[in-house]
Amino acid sequence: MIHVHDAGGVWTLTLDRPEKANSLTAEMLLALCEGVDAACKAGARALVLTGRGGVFSAGADLDEARAGLATSGLWEALSGRIAAAPLLTIAALNGTMAGGAFGMALACDMRLAVPGANFFYPVMKLGFLPQPSDPVRLTALVGPARAKMILMAGARIETPEALSWGLVDRVSDPDALLPDALALTQDAAAATGKHVAAIKQMVR
Repeated sequence: MIHVHDAGGVWTLTLDRPEKANSLTAEMLLALCEGVDAACKAGARALVLTGRGGVFSAGADLDEARAGLATSGLWEALSGRIAAAPLLTIAALNGTMAGGAFGMALACDMRLAVPGANFFYPVMKLGFLPQPSDPVRLTALVGPARAKMILMAGARIETPEALSWGLVDRVSDPDALLPDALALTQDAAAATGKHVAAIKQMVR
């Protein structure tokens, strides 16, 4: 359910469960962690995360969430790996993103999205706490009041507002989303891994 494509210096990890709105299982989270680890080990200079179909991810699979996945450390393990990866990371959000799926996108260096997507994180309504790093990264992008609108007021943010807030960095048409994301990786792909890692560290 996670498709891995290795194009030399650029890896793409695709959530491939469109019949379930790319809702995430423990197996998928483990596969994503392994994919990020493999890209780093292979010396990739860039990594793109995207999904198949019209939804990036609805968050945790409902059945597995009820069985404990909603509070699993796997979410934090994945976002931590992405944030620490010494390469350029881009979330190409092919549609709506909800709940725990926020973590992997917030951990990326930049986010592209299609028009018509919605972004919401219903932890208040569901009675769960967000993963520890998610509010910190969300606040760094959009500010504390807007982070509270998403996490505490349950606001659904559409793509234009997400762009104006800084949650999304660029909007692409659906057919151009992945090509646009891959175009942003080309300078990194042509550089050495050390150079990519050094510039990323300087920006931090």
